Order: sequence, then C-alpha cells, then structure tokens
Amino acid sequence: MNQTPAVREASRSGDYGRVIRLSREGQQISQQQLAGVLGMSQSAVSRLEQRGTGTYSTDILAAASAHLRIPPALVGLAERRPGQGQRAGENDVERRKLFGVAAAAAAAPALAVLPHGTVDAGTGQAAALRLSTSAYRRLDSTTPSRDLAEVVRAHLRLVQTTTAAATGPDRERLAAVGSEASSFAGWLAWDMGDHGSARSWYGSAVKAARAAGDPLLTAYQVGSLGQFEAYAGNGPEALNLVRRARRTLADRCPPVATAWLASIEALGHAAAGDRHAADRSLTTSHTAAESLPEEQPPWPWVLNFTPEKVAAARVTCGARLGLPSWVLDRDVEALATGHAKQRALLVLDIAAGHLAAGRPDTAFTLAARALDTGIHYRSGRIVERARAVRRSLTTTSPPKAVREFDEQLHGIYL
Repeated sequence: MNQTPAVREASRSGDYGRVIRLSREGQQISQQQLAGVLGMSQSAVSRLEQRGTGTYSTDILAAASAHLRIPPALVGLAERRPGQGQRAGENDVERRKLFGVAAAAAAAPALAVLPHGTVDAGTGQAAALRLSTSAYRRLDSTTPSRDLAEVVRAHLRLVQTTTAAATGPDRERLAAVGSEASSFAGWLAWDMGDHGSARSWYGSAVKAARAAGDPLLTAYQVGSLGQFEAYAGNGPEALNLVRRARRTLADRCPPVATAWLASIEALGHAAAGDRHAADRSLTTSHTAAESLPEEQPPWPWVLNFTPEKVAAARVTCGARLGLPSWVLDRDVEALATGHAKQRALLVLDIAAGHLAAGRPDTAFTLAARALDTGIHYRSGRIVERARAVRRSLTTTSPPKAVREFDEQLHGIYL
C-alpha cells in the first residue's frame, strides 16, 4: 500500500505530507484517528498533509511513519537501529541535551496550535512543563523506553521542585502536570519490565492528581494503575481500582470514561479467569464506544476510544483466557494500529490465540516478528510477554518455527 506509484512520486518530490495522506487514506484511517495517535489536532494533521515541499518536524514524520507503517525513507528519514547515533563514551549530559532538543522539536507543533495569548503569566510554568511531558510521550513511539526514562525522571524532578515553590491555583495546576509526568514515568518503567517502579510512579500520579483537586485526572490515574495490574495478572486488584475510579467520578462520568473503564474491567475479569464477566464488560465498553460523538469530550490521553479499541481489548482478554474464538474471529491484525510497541503486544496476543487453536507454526512465526520489535526497542514488556507465550507450549518435540523462536529468545537480557 505504501509503495504505490503516487506515494513514490510524492516522496521523490519531497512532498512528505502527501505521502502521509495517501498512506492514511489507503488504510482507511481518518485524520481524526491519526491526530489522536500523534497527539495533534485534526486541523494540525490537515496542515501537515498540505505542507507540500516545506519544512517538516522529523519527530512528527517518524511518529506518523511508524503508525502508518511507511518505510522511513519515503518520508526522508534514515532507518534507525538500536544504538545508532550513540557515540562511544557519550555521557549523561550529552544524552539529556539530545532528548531536550528532540522534545523541543516535538513540542513545536503543539505550541503552534495554541492561540496567541492563551497561556497567561499565572499558568506559564504549568503549560510549558506540560508541553514537555507531551513531547516526551510522542518520542515514546520511536524511542526505546530505556533511552527516555532518565531524562523523564529529570523532567519530573523539575516539575516537583517547581510545584513545591508554588502557591494557590498555580500549585494545583503544577500538581496536575506532575501527575501526568509521573504516569508517563510509570508507563516507561512498565515497558522496561520494572513492575515495582511502575507501581510506585503510578501511585505518585494518583497522589498528585488528588493534590490537584481534579476528579477526572484522579480517576484516569487510578484507572491506569488498574490497567497495569490487569496486564500484570492481578485481576482482583485491577477490578478494585476500576471501582475506585468510578467512585471518584460518581455521577459525573463522561461516556468515554465509561467505555475505557469497562474495557479495563474486562481485562481484570480475564486476568481472574472469569470469561462471562469479561464478556459483559466488553459488551458495555463496545456499546458506550459506539455511542461516542466524533468529537469526544476531554479525557486525559484517551483519544478516539473507538469500537476497534474494544475489539483489541477482546483479543487480549481472549489470549489470557485461552479462547481462540475471541482472538481469531475477524481480521485481528488490522486492529494493530498503535505504534510499533503496541502493535507487537497485540501480535503476541494473536499468536497466543493461534497457539490455543493448535497452530504453533503460525503462532511462533507471528511471535518472532513481535519479538524482533521488542529487541529493537529493548522493551522488557514485549520480551516477557513473548516468554509467556513460549511457556504456554509444552511439548518434547517442538516444530521448526518454535525451535527458531527459542534460538531468537535465548540470551536476551534487557
């Protein structure tokens, strides 16, 4: 799809916005959907696609090409491999400078869409720090978490120091920014396979959200911790956290929150082995997602919560429950529309479905592809999920695809 003559011609002329538009349309992805993934507005994506041969942010090009699976060369980017660009003896100061520049570049489009004069003197620090957090989040789609974690922790220390010195409404606004940054630090720790640190950071995010006096943000952070616990296999704890998130919102729960929390509840039930409860929660989530307006209400970082996301949650639940009918009842690979690490995790769930259906060759061919992504991004979460899929097969005579997967998996220590 990305190698059509029109795409190649647009690439040769340097019209990378047209490359993105043609690839997006070829995959039947809307501008609004792409905007949600990139953390931009729909109008910003429209301007990007109409930029012609002008100047582009390499970070936005990298994120768009990763999501749309466009070969980097077609948008003027070099292929990146692990360790590439890291000089021998590169020290921590140089690393922080590198990501500081990258974050500034990624933040530029977000700054551009803010109306002039929107940020007043009372909110300037909070707005600037929030934009930095958003920029680091965008880099997550193209950067190993291990490369981001240190600079994000330094950013979080700055937020916390600034918050401690603030008073009144500024302190509450900065506490909200700290909550967002702590949550992202938890996400990075989770991706690195450091579950203890992930829980600690998510806990800090919940406390900071409460200090900010923001029920919506508090519920989101409690729900995020619940999502982590569900994926970690702690079903009862995940379900308890979903209930807490709902109590926080009480009767002020927006529809998108209903859909998102029900999907997490389904994952919690799946982790606890309760198929029927998981099915009920998925039905609730799907019904709520289908009724959402195209312009959804504000809900931190849960953008475009569509029925397709509920379908992806069903795949994950089916993989945990050993139900191939839940995993393989449609073109499930078409659901893998997140960035590369998210796609790899869903592909591993699909592999688990094939394995449960008695197709180990297909399962481990897919798992090997996902493991390549995990190695490339040094993602402990992907590698450990791949190990879990392998452990679920017990045989004394593994087929060739399994033996090749074992060779690939052997000796990986992240």
